Amino acid sequence: MVRAPLGQRRRGRQAVSLAATDEETVAAQLGRVPRGAIGVAHRCPCGAPDVVETAPRLPDGTPFPTTFYLTCPRLAGLLSTQESSGLMREMSERLEVDPELAERYAAAHRDYLERRRALGEVPEIDGVSAGGMPTRVKCLHALAGHALAAGPGVNPLGDEAVEAVGDWWERNPCQH
Repeated sequence: MVRAPLGQRRRGRQAVSLAATDEETVAAQLGRVPRGAIGVAHRCPCGAPDVVETAPRLPDGTPFPTTFYLTCPRLAGLLSTQESSGLMREMSERLEVDPELAERYAAAHRDYLERRRALGEVPEIDGVSAGGMPTRVKCLHALAGHALAAGPGVNPLGDEAVEAVGDWWERNPCQH
């Protein structure tokens, strides 16, 4: 299994907070203060955070299955365009007829759950990953966030979603 290092990690079982400068950047990207973000899971080639790692339980106690939250507005917009183009339906159809792809996607689901479990156990969302895994595709943003955080080869459909948008950072480079 390919394992990519994540931005900021825990010391023991203690969560490390998102650095103040990263929190400011993410808040500007989202238009709000990020909820439950504990570290940068991936950085855009420009250096800005584009995926944050989120605690499996938000500060108010709400279970939160989206461990890798995509924050880059440019990337999010391009992925939304891909979603509206029918890419998710096409990917889901391929899962039904391609056993190798289906197994790789199921492995991505297991990887996602393992990474979240390392952050803490939340029984209410045990077995629930994101983006429709392991049997369908319902959110390219979640799949791309996982693919970027985990590195190439871990989430095949997340990798495809990222590839489909191209080099999002080259057009109007981020100002952070």
